[in-house]
Parts: sequence; structure tokens; C-alpha cells
Amino acid sequence: MAPTLRKRTAAPVSIKEVKKTKKGPVKEKATKSSVPKANGTATEAPKKAAKGKKATEPAKEEVEETKENTANGSASSDEESWKNAKSVHDFKAKLITGEEISLEKYKGHVLLIVNVASNCGYTKRNYEQLVELDEKYRDSKGLRILAFPCNQFGKQEPGDNEKVRGKIEKRGVKFDVFEKIDVNSASAHPLYKFLKSGQNGLNTDPIKWNFNKFIVDKEGKPVARFLSPKNPLDLVSELEKYW
Repeated sequence: MAPTLRKRTAAPVSIKEVKKTKKGPVKEKATKSSVPKANGTATEAPKKAAKGKKATEPAKEEVEETKENTANGSASSDEESWKNAKSVHDFKAKLITGEEISLEKYKGHVLLIVNVASNCGYTKRNYEQLVELDEKYRDSKGLRILAFPCNQFGKQEPGDNEKVRGKIEKRGVKFDVFEKIDVNSASAHPLYKFLKSGQNGLNTDPIKWNFNKFIVDKEGKPVARFLSPKNPLDLVSELEKYW
């Protein structure tokens, strides 16, 4: 008689285990960040992470530029100090030669403050007319022109302060020219934060381009603002109101 084979039985399975095994083995849910696309490009999740990083961390170039401006005295040690200013006479700035001066020296003078650049389409005409204004009205009316080189618009004021100074001297400029500064963003010179703060009802828009112009009265109050297309010689009638 052939031996009887004992049938092997499976170990009892709990109800919970049965429910799990019905759906097959449990797989780890894949995320967009762990699964590359077929073509090997970055997934959406890393892109979002990159965007998040960009929003919280300034670009290296921006950091370096801000550091440079701070070293040049272009950024205030107290970024909010400009809010306490009553006039432009409360500020200090460095001339293109590196000498720091108080703008209090301009008390009693009407000022024309301009952000300038050497390689702009407006450069030639503006410098020629600014020089003419200075020659005509510096002594007779006490006009003072303050020029602030800036590289924020199309990078049209490249080079260090020494190079900028060399270019300006070739134009016959005798009015005061200051070190390169920023006029927009958090790194803007405190003077420009004040000029854009809506004094006397002036608009608070960022500076639009090179050769924007502010007229400041003898008490140091900004009283008029003009965009780049406004020629310096066309400002005479406006300047006359404050002489």
C-alpha cells in the first residue's frame, strides 16, 4: 500500500493581512522629486525647490554688489535712517575722488540731482547740456548739479570709480560727481530712498532709467522730478521758480 502523503497547509492568515495581499505588495509611493523624467531632465519638485531658494537667497552678483556699495559708503549702516531725514542736507555721500562730504554744504543752493551713465543713448546730450547749465547758472544763480553714476540700467556705467572719473573728466565736467551707487532696490543710497519717498507730493516710483532728474530747493526739499527724455536746458523755466 502506497504511503499516504500529508498535504501541507498554509499558516493561517489574519484578516488584515488578507486585505493587504489582495492589492498586491505594498509599493513605496514615488514622488516627483525621486523619479527623474525619461529624458533625464530635472523633475518639477527640484525646480520648485530651486525657485524657493532663489526667492530667499539673493544672487551672488547681487550680494557682491551690495557688499561693494556698503564698502563705498553707498549703503547706510542703518537702512532706515533716511526716514528720519528732513531734507537732502541730512545726508552724506562720497565724491568720485573718495572724499566723503555732507550735503549740508549745499544749503542755500538750488540743486539738480541726476543719475548718470557713460554708455547710454542719453549720455552725450545730457552731459553737454548739464555742463552748459553749470557754466551759465553756477555763479549767477547758485545752481549746483550733483551727478551720481549708476550701473543699474543696462549696465551702462561699467568699471570702477577711477575709470568712470576718467570718462567724465573728458567731458569738461566741473560740477560735483559722486561715487557709483545704486538708486533702486534695497541697496539704493539713502539719499535716493529719500528722493523717492513722496516728498512734497512727488511720485514714489523707482528710477526708470539713466538721467532721471530731481530739482531740490534751497531748503533741501525735492520739488520736481523728471524722466530721462527731459533735456537739462528745458528745466530752466522750472529752476527759475526756486532761484
